[in-house]
Amino acid sequence: MIECRITDAINDAVYEVRPRKDKRGVDLISDALPFGRLCYGEPNAVSNAISYAKCFSRSHDAVIRVYDDAGNVIETQEHAGDFKEW
Repeated sequence: MIECRITDAINDAVYEVRPRKDKRGVDLISDALPFGRLCYGEPNAVSNAISYAKCFSRSHDAVIRVYDDAGNVIETQEHAGDFKEW
């Protein structure tokens, strides 16, 4: 049973939504992204970054963590990929 959870954790993509150091929005960071980082600066930057991570990971499971300025996790979302093989 433990082996299954370890395998699941390895296959999950991890996305981090972190405030930018220049205070101009947030960065979406993940090894799953083609360039590693995306910047969001609009008023609803956090929700847009979360939506992008969910859309980008629609074929696999993902964990999305939102951090505050101090580096503390303030929100965690788990997204189950909804791609189905026929």
